[in-house]
Amino acid sequence: MILDSFLLTGRVAIVTAAGRGIGAGIAKAFAEVGADLVIGARTQEQLDQVAAYVAQSGRRAAAVAGDLSSRAGMAKLVERAMDEFGRIDIVVNNAGGSMPGPFLATEEDSFDEALRWNVTTAFNLTQLAVPHMLARASGSVINIASAIGRFGDRGFCAYGTAKAALIHLTKNLAADLAPKIRVNCIAPGATETSALNAVLGNEAIEQEMINRTPLRRIGTVEDIAAGAVYFASDASSYVTGRVLPIDGGINRANLEMPIPDL
Repeated sequence: MILDSFLLTGRVAIVTAAGRGIGAGIAKAFAEVGADLVIGARTQEQLDQVAAYVAQSGRRAAAVAGDLSSRAGMAKLVERAMDEFGRIDIVVNNAGGSMPGPFLATEEDSFDEALRWNVTTAFNLTQLAVPHMLARASGSVINIASAIGRFGDRGFCAYGTAKAALIHLTKNLAADLAPKIRVNCIAPGATETSALNAVLGNEAIEQEMINRTPLRRIGTVEDIAAGAVYFASDASSYVTGRVLPIDGGINRANLEMPIPDL
């Protein structure tokens, strides 16, 4: 049956920034379709909650709390996967983020940090995990970028540039790692997470975002998780180097930053 091609039974996935939001949603979805997990984030309590859900789904989760901005932090995830499960089949590079702001107010350190947090982290974990994936002659890497990495808008010189770089890293890695390992990318639009709650708490702003979205709603973590299951599974076995926009159909930011002309 076609549904069987979406199952991840017996596979092992590493998911970064998995304590909440999109990362937690992806980890939970992977468990529901049969995968075991290594989940990483800063906060142990959040990871424990996700691990409990994974256990309720009949799968296992190894939670690794720590700093994922360093290569050493990513190495701990890979080491735990091999020690606990003896294999790595899927890597989800979800760690990232950066605050928007005017170009002239963006400091060099902030720009560098956006690149490191959104791009270098993905480079590090992928490079560390790939030798173990090659040992099995297969695997799937999924990078979580952003809709703002596909088009330009005010206020996103750091974050948007970093996510655009992650999209291009996806395409380059897909070429480097073919034919054994597939590398794809999801570019979410505005998604209901704790990070967006401050914005969604303003009814007028939320309605503006909805009105600017062709599908007239805000995305959910389940929307993104469904795309991740597709890329992780055999359902996408003939797909690599691609970007899947899960953004309600937007072609520009659906919330205009209040940044005046220079």
